[in-house]
Amino acid sequence: MSKREKIMLAAIDAFKEKGIEKTTISDIVKAAGVAQGTYYLYFPSKLSVMPAIAEHLISQMVPAIEKELTQHADVLDQADALVEFIFSFTRQYRDVLALTYSGLAATEHLKEWEDIYEPIYNWVAAFLEKAKQDKRVRANLNCQYAAKFIIGLLESSAEQMYLFTETDTEEVLIQKREVKQFLLYALGIETS
Repeated sequence: MSKREKIMLAAIDAFKEKGIEKTTISDIVKAAGVAQGTYYLYFPSKLSVMPAIAEHLISQMVPAIEKELTQHADVLDQADALVEFIFSFTRQYRDVLALTYSGLAATEHLKEWEDIYEPIYNWVAAFLEKAKQDKRVRANLNCQYAAKFIIGLLESSAEQMYLFTETDTEEVLIQKREVKQFLLYALGIETS
C-alpha cells in the first residue's frame, strides 16, 4: 500500500472518529504512521484529501457494479440490480459518503466531483449504449446524459434513505420500488 493510500485510509478513520472539524493533520499522520511532511507531499491541506477519498469509493464501486450487473442477462434485471447495488453501497459506506460530501462541499475541490465520477458515468453510458443497440431502451436516448441522470437519481434517492434520515425497511422498499419504476419509464424499458 502506498503512503498516499495509507494517508487517505487513515483520514477516513480519523474523520469518522472525530469529525471533519476536530480532526487534525497530526491525527491523520499518526494513524497512517507517516511524518507530517509526508502528508504535505500528497495533500496541501486537511480537506484536500477528500477527492482521494471520493476516488477510492469510485474505484471500489465500478468493478462491483460490473460484477453485479453481468450476473443478469436482461436489461430489466440489470436496471433492478443497479438500483439495488447503489442503495446497498450507500448504506454500507454511508459514513464515508457523508464525510466526503461535507468535506468536498467545504472546499474548492467540489468542482472535481464530475472528474472523479467519470469512470462510473462512462460505465453506465456503455451499459445503456448496449441496451440501446439491443433495442431494450428508447432509441433516442442520449446515453452520456442519461448515465449522469441515473447515477444522480439513484444516489440522491439512496442518500435520502441512509444519510439524512433514520429510515425503516418499509420506507426503503417503497423508495426503491418508486425509483425503479421511474427509471424504467424514463429509459423506455418495457416491463411485460
